[in-house]
Amino acid sequence: MGQVQVQNITVVGAGSMGHQIAMLCALGGFRTVLQDVNEEALKKAGTILQELMAKWEAKGKVTAEQKEAAFSRLSFTASLEEAARHTDFVIEAVVEKLDVKRDVFAKLDELAPAHAILATNSSTIVNSLLADVTKRPERVCNMHFFYPPLVMDCVEVVMSEQTAGETAQIAMDVCKQINRTGVLLRKEISGFVANRILGALMDEALHLYEQGIADFQDIDFICKKALNHPIGPFALMDLSGLDVAYFVQQQRYAETGDPKDMPHAAVVEKVQAGKLGRKTGEGWYSYQQKEEVKRP
Repeated sequence: MGQVQVQNITVVGAGSMGHQIAMLCALGGFRTVLQDVNEEALKKAGTILQELMAKWEAKGKVTAEQKEAAFSRLSFTASLEEAARHTDFVIEAVVEKLDVKRDVFAKLDELAPAHAILATNSSTIVNSLLADVTKRPERVCNMHFFYPPLVMDCVEVVMSEQTAGETAQIAMDVCKQINRTGVLLRKEISGFVANRILGALMDEALHLYEQGIADFQDIDFICKKALNHPIGPFALMDLSGLDVAYFVQQQRYAETGDPKDMPHAAVVEKVQAGKLGRKTGEGWYSYQQKEEVKRP
């Protein structure tokens, strides 16, 4: 591998994770392209980022000059070909479905320059399940941000057996430049570290709820007051999106075939009803009033 000088970053997917990751990259000095096939999602992302950065400026987190400079480095497009044409580093942040991600990686491999690194923001899917559709498995890694990326500091950078050490180091260097703390995992495992621990907590919380041991509000209260967690597991599901929890459990079950890894009935019921959490105004809790939508 030749040394990659990262100047241009492409973020694929303008959803709740992607648009904030793109903003981090632009703030970090990279020329950044945010791509999404949905023009409306791109428009919404631009509006949200303008509002967020205006709040940052008002709070003194960025100067007006820093904000304008960041936006001058950030562009939006619905064309994957345009987004990938001159990129040095791609961060994929599309829906947490393996088949969708594999399709995106196959297209990126054809469109991006040969030197470009392809990273996935997947919270569960290991990069070796994506690398095999490319001709550059040594340039593929996980770069798992936490929600919301503009607030949360940690990034899990995960290597597969085929990921080159240089690839991992470049990903770690990108983390540093965008003011995030990268933690390198040299061996991949589904869910990595944080989500395996968090998944165990959520599984038990859902089990207690479905068994009628305690109501979800009380489980959240106990986790916050007795365990000193900043947010309970049910409120956290609402924050991340119940559809995300559902897709993660689906993927885990597809990998293990173990019935205990199937999506919980209570989660399936919420997803089928379209109650996905804060993004839809209702999940475990109701977020109809504006002041209730603030992050705990």
